[in-house]
Amino acid sequence: MNYEEIRAQSAQAVRELLAAAKLRPGSILVVGCSSSEIVGSQIGHGSSLEAAQAVYEGIAPVLREAGVFLAAQCCEHLNRAIILEAEALPAGAEPVNVIPQPKAGGSFATTCWQRFAHPVALEAIRADAGMDIGDTLIGMHLKAVAVPVRLSLRRIGEANLVCARTRPKYIGGSRAAYAEA
Repeated sequence: MNYEEIRAQSAQAVRELLAAAKLRPGSILVVGCSSSEIVGSQIGHGSSLEAAQAVYEGIAPVLREAGVFLAAQCCEHLNRAIILEAEALPAGAEPVNVIPQPKAGGSFATTCWQRFAHPVALEAIRADAGMDIGDTLIGMHLKAVAVPVRLSLRRIGEANLVCARTRPKYIGGSRAAYAEA
């Protein structure tokens, strides 16, 4: 597996998503990442810290430069909990007590926990955009109206790549006027 290629693909994908989603500093981007799928195994059956670290190394500097916070979705063994920097905690959010591990939380969440300055775990979040690497099902952590974003990349490594941005709900019907979203 070429980890430099995974790093480059991850950086390119997050740059394209940031441009399409028009995220502002302080926004939250949730990433679900199956390192197993990236290396060509079935989700949950071939965890790779090296692949997860390559994804992190591609994504994190781009988000940091944009002022956007990374939220890492854990795997189903931790009920898809979220790992986030403490400074990004939404008002009223209550942290939970768990530390992700490669086989319980996943390699990507573990990598984020290890590399964040002050990591915390949450049961759920409502992110402004999302990147799903390897069919991890991030939809539960996006705001109510998710809009698919098509990127030039369809895969990172061997894993499917699906991205979304969110927008406010349209209300009011045919006579209402709407701001561009």
